Amino acid sequence: MENHSYKLGLFLVTSAAVAWSVTGWFTRALAQDTATILFWRGLFGAAGTLLVLLAIRGGTASLIKLGRSGFAYAVLTAISMFFFIGALHHTSVAHVAVITALVPFVAAFAGWFFLKEKPGQAALIASAFALIGVIIMAGLSTNGGAFGNLLAILMTFCMAGMILIARRNPTIPPLAATMIGALICSLAAMPFAKLTGFSSGEWLGFAAFGIVNQVLGFGLFAVGARMLPPTETALITSLEAPLAPFWVWIAFGETQNAATILGGAIVMAAVFGNIVYSNVR
Repeated sequence: MENHSYKLGLFLVTSAAVAWSVTGWFTRALAQDTATILFWRGLFGAAGTLLVLLAIRGGTASLIKLGRSGFAYAVLTAISMFFFIGALHHTSVAHVAVITALVPFVAAFAGWFFLKEKPGQAALIASAFALIGVIIMAGLSTNGGAFGNLLAILMTFCMAGMILIARRNPTIPPLAATMIGALICSLAAMPFAKLTGFSSGEWLGFAAFGIVNQVLGFGLFAVGARMLPPTETALITSLEAPLAPFWVWIAFGETQNAATILGGAIVMAAVFGNIVYSNVR
């Protein structure tokens, strides 16, 4: 049963990473300011999550079971998205993706310090290789912006905090926390957002962004993170680093240099190497 839970956690967190990896694509495609994207993405994401809760027996009742930990998770979710979308507007998608891939490094030591969960040697080695890949991608590239990089770093700390909260409090209702986080994000952005004058294609884009990124991304992550150690959860989310630049390259021709390709390959090798080792040990 424990092995089944572990494999399910791998699948859910990996799916969340793929859903998050298209954030840059949506941001480029919508071509709106940060506040506008955050407001509509959050609104559609909250609405989609509410529909899921209504379809699940007793789903809406989970909203009153969040507690302090659940609310803290929701707040970190909202803050992380502010940093994420803001970073995408001030630096390249590749830079945002590779900086957030530092989450394994942050979560490993935070989990060790706060949860007393000493990461295994293999996970630490994989984290080190992931960090090397990030350094190669970010350090040898010249197309990033300092302010955007800073926002991405702050987003990394938020993600590490979310991992620890979910691991420490496995009874947090994930979909309820996701919905509240989306509402907080949307309401905070509303005073600065554009509320009218969109084309039908833009409305569709906002809706798809909310459903894919919020309902699938954060929802699957909230459930899967409870089934895995913090370091492995963070390692899998590093898949976002090579995937995010790939989507914008396919759609918008945002090309990447050799350093990005090499670094991304190292990150992916670290992630898959750790997963394979964990399943055969």
